[in-house]
Amino acid sequence: MTSDTAVGREERLVRSGVRRAGRRLVPLLILLYFVNYLDRVNIGFAGPNGMNDELGLSATMFGIAAGVFFIGYLLLEVPSNLLLHRFGARRWIARILVTWGIVATAMAFTPNATVLIVLRFLLGVAEAGFFPGIILYLTYWFPAAQRARMTAWFMTAIPISTALGAIVSTLIIEHGDGLFGLSGWRVMFLLEGIPAILLAVAVWFLLTDRPSKATWMPQEERDALERAVAAEGAEVSGEGPKSVLGALRSPRVLALSWVYFGVVYGLYALSFFLPTIVKGFAAQYGTSFTTVQQGLITAIPYAVGLVAMIVWTRRTTNPTVRVAVPALVGGLAIPVALYLNDPWLAIVAVTICACGVLAALPGFWSLPTAYLTGAAAAAGIGLINSLGNMSGFVAPYVTGALSDATGDNKAGLWVVGAAMVSAAIVTWVLRRARR
Repeated sequence: MTSDTAVGREERLVRSGVRRAGRRLVPLLILLYFVNYLDRVNIGFAGPNGMNDELGLSATMFGIAAGVFFIGYLLLEVPSNLLLHRFGARRWIARILVTWGIVATAMAFTPNATVLIVLRFLLGVAEAGFFPGIILYLTYWFPAAQRARMTAWFMTAIPISTALGAIVSTLIIEHGDGLFGLSGWRVMFLLEGIPAILLAVAVWFLLTDRPSKATWMPQEERDALERAVAAEGAEVSGEGPKSVLGALRSPRVLALSWVYFGVVYGLYALSFFLPTIVKGFAAQYGTSFTTVQQGLITAIPYAVGLVAMIVWTRRTTNPTVRVAVPALVGGLAIPVALYLNDPWLAIVAVTICACGVLAALPGFWSLPTAYLTGAAAAAGIGLINSLGNMSGFVAPYVTGALSDATGDNKAGLWVVGAAMVSAAIVTWVLRRARR
């Protein structure tokens, strides 16, 4: 067998293994992230539909309750990812699912604002490590050429959970009111928290830690995938930091954390406050929507963003362009929505912003994984995700505080635009610095 023939056969085995692993693992990961993201943001539907009134929450207090989740995230992301790297994804992800499911269902019985804030903090503690753990897990299975595409498919759970979750959550709130003697928003928390506990069982039996342990894959494909991933890891280790401490101190990792902060700032500002903004159309434009109609309108930006995410990832190969261009477009679009005199034109502008956010996210994770490997990757990805997700605390708090101070959402959404534009600028600066 000639060397060219051997290389061609190796490439075919890798491609075949990637397809087989993608069919086996990615649908489960999408389902997990769907439930994860829905449990994280469903407070955005509960707030304007009974929870704020029942618990006496101002816009600022609602912002604190929505955002305190990310304090626990910040504290435990890095250690959680290091533990996943040590003990394996199957065991660690199953543990995360059980603990977050218990806390998510407990939110149905919160008696006051203080308990709600405590439970949201504990939910962040329980979920810490899930998302960066999956990003790390994908590096064990897929070479870089295929990883961005698999990451994009995994992250389709964000627009799906927000679009479909908007409809499901509002339907539960409207039609579940009085079920089990609970308010509609409490029933929503209960019914949307239980699936996490059930999925822990599926993860325990179906998630495979690495290709070498995949008994459902032919031996040749297992070996080819392991060789491809190991070869890339050896190449990356020669460029980036080699230790946990080196990753945590890396200026590039800190700069990438700011990029992620800016993009995710837009995501969480929309996730937590878009239902409130849509409900506010009644006062702003003289419109009137039922709870379910509000959910359907809220779903529009994410349904369109889902298509934008997939198309942009397939059509664009340059990592910098993948992130910088959609972040810039989204950041410029969101302030436009503030000055349109028609609710549907405002939704168009918000939809463009959502497309920018969602298109930038999958491409972003190809930046740190091209620079980090091994334990350094576990620590670096965890740090980037934890610092970036602090926008999940800052965005709802700042948006809510500015809304209370000014009487409308304009100032808060200007900040959203500025954060996203800054992410685009830093991404481009990093490209020039790398050169």
